[in-house]
Amino acid sequence: MSDFSRLLLAFAALGLGLTGAAQARDITVLVKDAGGHPVEDAVAILDTPGRAPPPGHFRIDQKNTMFAPFVLVVPVGSTIEFTNRDPFRHHVYSFSPAKTFELKLFGQGETRSVVFDKPGVVALGCNIHDTMQAFVQVVATPFAVKTGPDGRAVLHGAPDGAVTLHVWHPHLRAPSNQLNLAVPAGGAPTVPVSIKLRQPAPMNHDY
Repeated sequence: MSDFSRLLLAFAALGLGLTGAAQARDITVLVKDAGGHPVEDAVAILDTPGRAPPPGHFRIDQKNTMFAPFVLVVPVGSTIEFTNRDPFRHHVYSFSPAKTFELKLFGQGETRSVVFDKPGVVALGCNIHDTMQAFVQVVATPFAVKTGPDGRAVLHGAPDGAVTLHVWHPHLRAPSNQLNLAVPAGGAPTVPVSIKLRQPAPMNHDY
């Protein structure tokens, strides 16, 4: 092979590499309510194939008669530790199809662990304190992020082609508490999403 041919092959490989690099993008999802206020704890998920992140270890505390955090996103197969930070006992449970479990009475400083081995939304409650409520979004995709106080969630390295964006929030007025939006190929880097929220209600078993 001549030097010229080798040079052509090198440029071709470089071009392919640049094309592959251009196929990924960052998508910023900006979620606001009907009044234009940022919505925290909304989960943005891309319906696109990708290598799911490995399972991890996470924690949800019971403190001041609340779960913290209120919404948690974890890869499928992850372990969540439930730690009681209150000076009284809690009894954590879920009847959700994605994970049904019960952690019977445990006191201050005690920890119980649960493996979340199926994708889906898991609603949490306390059998003693009815006002306690939290949600775990178990995902099998690398493209799932929760919004912060500013209502923003950034999906890094998303495919550049057309994708479907799911926006979920436990108080969203929509079937399954979720909106489904089409994001075009090479579209704007920021996707504004306006959602209607209902008032929080006692936990039900429909999640």
